[in-house]
Amino acid sequence: MSEDRALKFEDAINDTCPWSGKPIAGDSLTTYKDAVVGFCNPGCRDKFETAVRHFEAAAKERKTDGR
Repeated sequence: MSEDRALKFEDAINDTCPWSGKPIAGDSLTTYKDAVVGFCNPGCRDKFETAVRHFEAAAKERKTDGR
């Protein structure tokens, strides 16, 4: 998700928050698959990061289970 480099508002691939539909904010950016994604507030950004970690862990576990 978020990297050490400063994320730029103008690099965001979206204009509206995927959770709320509101305009994105400069303090609510993260990265996903090498793209800058914006959210309307840090809470939405953090919810996204938590969800992605959960799904990635579940997918990794599924692969190790042989499914």
